[in-house]
Amino acid sequence: MSEDILGYRGKRVVVMGCFSGTGEACARQLVALGAEVHGADIRPSPVAGLASFNSVDLKDPASIAAGIAAIGGEIDGLFNISGLPQTFPGEDVVTVNFLGIRQWTDGWLPRMRRGGAIVTVSSLGGMNYLARQPLLAEFLGNADIAAGRAWYLANAERAGDPYTLSKEAVNTWTQKSAPGLMERDIRINCTMPSPIDTPMLNDFRKVAGDAVLSAFARAKGRFSSPEEQALPLILLNSDAASFISGVCLAVDAGLSGGLATGVLNLQEMIAEAMAKA
Repeated sequence: MSEDILGYRGKRVVVMGCFSGTGEACARQLVALGAEVHGADIRPSPVAGLASFNSVDLKDPASIAAGIAAIGGEIDGLFNISGLPQTFPGEDVVTVNFLGIRQWTDGWLPRMRRGGAIVTVSSLGGMNYLARQPLLAEFLGNADIAAGRAWYLANAERAGDPYTLSKEAVNTWTQKSAPGLMERDIRINCTMPSPIDTPMLNDFRKVAGDAVLSAFARAKGRFSSPEEQALPLILLNSDAASFISGVCLAVDAGLSGGLATGVLNLQEMIAEAMAKA
């Protein structure tokens, strides 16, 4: 077996969202693994060794198209790591977290080599996606950013929390896309992280409160580090995962498994965290 089991040496990859947090950690590790890494974000990336960096606003279709054209060429891997919390306007949250990511990905698909792979960061906040398929089908049925934003604004009340909606959409889109993309030998997966110790955690704290965040950190007793979320992304897009596609991978130290099987009870964990506060 090759020592380069992940197979990134000499591969050409794009990391959307490499300004900070998981995306920054991912880009740094990919550079270290010998990949040709092209970064994109709305803010400049501090990662040394990038082959290029382009400023891209995922709310703006023209910016998305310009970013793809500026990087150009063919790629082997696409990492979609950008995201907004609920402290931003709902229509921007669903755009950056899903609608813009989908358009960005669609723009890269004609440039993706056979054997290529796509991975997107979703969230445990989207883990109830299978129970909301009729509504999500409506949302995903909007072909572009403008139509998707209009749908959200017209349906915000029944759609609920925009962050949850956007992550449920990522999970659904990932699994719906997998069979068709596999016909072209392209894989697509996503991860569902538990809370991560990044600057965005403060935004989630404002929305959810300390008790809820503490409950979601219960399985491990702490929040995840950016590196602990970056490495599973790298694995899913690597040669080592060549037979994995259409997976929504929980990266949460066993939390979602405990909740699904009844070993853990979220409401009890929140109550316990509130009692300790």
